[in-house]
Amino acid sequence: MSETNPGTERSDAVPAPDAPAVPVADGEARAVAALDASGLRYRLVRHGRVRSLAEAAAARKVSPSQVIKTMVVRRGDDDYLFVLVPGDRQISWPLLREVLGVSRLSMPDADVAREVTGFERGTITPFGSTRPWPVVADARVAGRAVSIGAGAHGVAATLDGSKMVLALGATVADITEPEPQG
Repeated sequence: MSETNPGTERSDAVPAPDAPAVPVADGEARAVAALDASGLRYRLVRHGRVRSLAEAAAARKVSPSQVIKTMVVRRGDDDYLFVLVPGDRQISWPLLREVLGVSRLSMPDADVAREVTGFERGTITPFGSTRPWPVVADARVAGRAVSIGAGAHGVAATLDGSKMVLALGATVADITEPEPQG
């Protein structure tokens, strides 16, 4: 249990048997502090580095669709947002542009993404970002348990997707399409 949030269930006291002993990173500390401050009930899972969505899902004991990818999207000069996408789906750019009422969006390169969030690619989360960007969540995030990165490689928080989008003040809309098979 977290001392700062008695309702929080944390499984970080004992890492998975195959997880390497890794010191807590600054990104992880910021993400966990933000999760604690949110009042959300979550389970923190630590596992070794993974190379695929399937490995991440297996390590977190969830389905691939429950793994939430946090994408940083650029709307304009110094104007970014987080887009939460189920693991088995990808952003539908026409749908996202329609929801945002814009004609152009882009993905920043890895250095810019780190500069505007404080997280390197593969660890980005709206929880603990150095800048509070707006959040857009695909409609499939709500209504079930999900697993979202927690600021460091091999660290994730499993929590209620509906409560998460509410806590983040996210705009919830149909903004994704299935990942191509192959």
